[in-house]
Amino acid sequence: MDLALTSTSDGGFRLGPQSAIGMLWLQTHFEIEHWSLLAAGQIQVDGSSADLLCEDARAAGLLVCRTPILPVSIQSSN
Repeated sequence: MDLALTSTSDGGFRLGPQSAIGMLWLQTHFEIEHWSLLAAGQIQVDGSSADLLCEDARAAGLLVCRTPILPVSIQSSN
């Protein structure tokens, strides 16, 4: 996997490189002042930007994992 997009509770996606190729690809798409935040996985994009980013990255041959938030159900033990 080269890039990971993990959904957040507000409908966005946290973007994180998972390989050197993924980080290099991100560096060609984001300005230099964002590189340290990208490397740390601290960049968040909205849903439509995540769609475009995934499409572009996959077209370039990157492996992208897009993970939704899974609902958590809490069951009481009576």
